[in-house]
Amino acid sequence: MSATSTQYRLGMIGLGTMGRNLLLNLADHGFAVAGYDTAATKLELLAQEGAGKPVAGFGSLPDFVASLQQPRAIMLLVPAGRVVDSVIEELRPLLAPGDLIIDGGNSHFTDTERRATALSAQGLHFFGMGVSGGEAGARFGPSLMPGGDRQAYEVVRPLLEAIAARVDGEPCVAYLGPGAAGHFVKMVHNGIEYGLMQLIAETYAVLQHGLGLSNQAIGSLFGQWNEGRLQSFLLEITRDIFAFRAPGADGLLLDAIKDEARAKGTGKWTSQVAMDLELPIPVIDAAVSARDTSKYKALREQLAELIGGNAAFAGEAAALAAQVEQALYFAAALSYAQGMHLLSKASQAYGYELQPASIAKLWRGGCIIRAAFLADILQAYQQEPALPHLLLDPAIRQHVTQAAAGARAVVGAAVAAGIPVPAYAAALSYFDALRTERLPSNLIQAQRDYFGAHTYELIGREGVFHTEWQAPGQA
Repeated sequence: MSATSTQYRLGMIGLGTMGRNLLLNLADHGFAVAGYDTAATKLELLAQEGAGKPVAGFGSLPDFVASLQQPRAIMLLVPAGRVVDSVIEELRPLLAPGDLIIDGGNSHFTDTERRATALSAQGLHFFGMGVSGGEAGARFGPSLMPGGDRQAYEVVRPLLEAIAARVDGEPCVAYLGPGAAGHFVKMVHNGIEYGLMQLIAETYAVLQHGLGLSNQAIGSLFGQWNEGRLQSFLLEITRDIFAFRAPGADGLLLDAIKDEARAKGTGKWTSQVAMDLELPIPVIDAAVSARDTSKYKALREQLAELIGGNAAFAGEAAALAAQVEQALYFAAALSYAQGMHLLSKASQAYGYELQPASIAKLWRGGCIIRAAFLADILQAYQQEPALPHLLLDPAIRQHVTQAAAGARAVVGAAVAAGIPVPAYAAALSYFDALRTERLPSNLIQAQRDYFGAHTYELIGREGVFHTEWQAPGQA
């Protein structure tokens, strides 16, 4: 399509896998769109894949901006951090008041707030939008999490609703709230994702080392579970991984992959923010720490030789496998519950006005954490929009409580056998802490007052108190 004959509805800066596929998705839905990248190879790939579609590529930023309809809508899909700021600074002189910039990357929500404030002074709109679903999602239907300027969102709403994944005929996109609400929700999505991935990995370890199951048997179990209440995208791809052999290889590709997990930081951000807000998300925290532990491969190998490895479970494998299914359901549900609790607390703290039902609805399709359990979450929030915690929903509480026995059995057996299950153990301790009316935290308060005069509160009395725990002159 000629760059001179058409004004394009939306422009994309960054034609990597995600940016290019989103642009092609838009073109498939009849929108004339433009892309910009400094790499000629990426422009050539867009031209090849976009042949016959209303899409054009530009290697000149001024020409790219000039080709867009006003008010211009420009989406950035570039690496988070300084690259985003650099691109924005290049764009600013070329834009006019009323134009819109969308950051579709995994930017930290505080950066999104800063950028929105700075651009508003120039009369430019800005919002952050989480995009989930990976390469296939971007091309054929992602889950989209926009937040920020409501007026700006309305400019691109028809485009986003057209390309988003759909569940029950509804697009998996919704305006989430002001400020950096969109990027905050995407960050928490990724935190939940960390928790779920770690739980599935620990399940693999339990089945392999604890029960002594073969790769084929483990893959079969994951496939069976994916047909029931544990149905999810992550379990689906795990089933496929346990069936994949590289061409000419004797065994699974999985067995040849080094056991050092990498991360891009969004899980860590989720843990950091939760600590700032004084809200516990221990499953997610354990998942972040487990990835960090995996990176110390040489140390682990050395200590495995010095101390020894793990042992197999005692008991009948089939019965224990059923308990593992219960444990995975239990812990996965609590990973979602912790993420939703954090969203509720952050909405109050940052004024995001988040609607949990809307978030659950758009997570049902397109995104990495899509799962059957999200239908239960949606129902819970539709019945009680201000539900403080998912365990307060009667149906979810009943299911989780019934599955707790399996979690106890698996955690107990894993600990006895020396198999590390930090996320499972964190889920169980979190559940037990929440159902404990009186925790031993009164002792912590007494200790704090003893050594630092930090004071304490008393049951049934107003005010704060301090005690001289030592007599004068005592060491």
